[in-house]
Order: sequence, then structure tokens, then C-alpha cells
Amino acid sequence: MAKKGNRIQVILECTEHKDSGKQGTSRYITTKNKKNTPDRIELKKYNPILKKMTVHKEIK
Repeated sequence: MAKKGNRIQVILECTEHKDSGKQGTSRYITTKNKKNTPDRIELKKYNPILKKMTVHKEIK
């Protein structure tokens, strides 16, 4: 029987992309341990549309 873990899959979305007015979205999928990090996470990731590193926040 499989052990139920604390890791959940979350989606990260770029915060600067909406303000730029360009089409599309920059999203990444990652996992986090919900026990160690109950808050929403923010990571700096590469946005290929803006061609630079931007802050990506966890969405619903």
C-alpha cells in the first residue's frame, strides 16, 4: 500500500507578465512540502516571453 506524502503539486505564474501587455502566460509546475511550507511560495524563474528572470508566485 502506498504511503500518503506531504508533497503537493503547485503552479507558479509570473507576476510581471500581466503588466507587460504581451499575450500568453509563463507558468511552471513544481512540488512543495505542505507541512514545511504552508504559505504560498515565490521563486525567481525565467520567463521566455519577456526573456528575463521574473518572480513567479504560487496560484490556486
